[in-house]
Amino acid sequence: MDYALQRRNTLQALKRPQRSLDGTDVCDADPLLIRAALHHGEESAVHCPICAAPRLTNLNYVFGDQLGQYSGRIRSTPELNEMENEYGEFTVRVVEVCTDCGWNHMIASYLLGDGVTRRPPRRQQTVEDIYG
Repeated sequence: MDYALQRRNTLQALKRPQRSLDGTDVCDADPLLIRAALHHGEESAVHCPICAAPRLTNLNYVFGDQLGQYSGRIRSTPELNEMENEYGEFTVRVVEVCTDCGWNHMIASYLLGDGVTRRPPRRQQTVEDIYG
């Protein structure tokens, strides 16, 4: 699913004379989202629509029952290509983030997988499990 119409509607709401939105309403990225974009994001060819910064990045979040404890994590595009043959079905949500002004918007959501139902991988112990 493409969210281009919602994105365009949000940007047009900023330009309206009555201004139902202002810059603080749309440039409200969580600090953890900005940090994830700085360290795990993939650079986009699109400039930021708010501040025109060339540093707009995309984050690919993966969700699905078959992913087990790995659901909700960020994956790069090459990792998504590998995962497509390892899992039956999972959802990818692409979020664009400007690390300068805090603009963020979900731009796409799509399904990947090979269609073969699998059990989630065994849960592995994490640092949080060990140290509380």
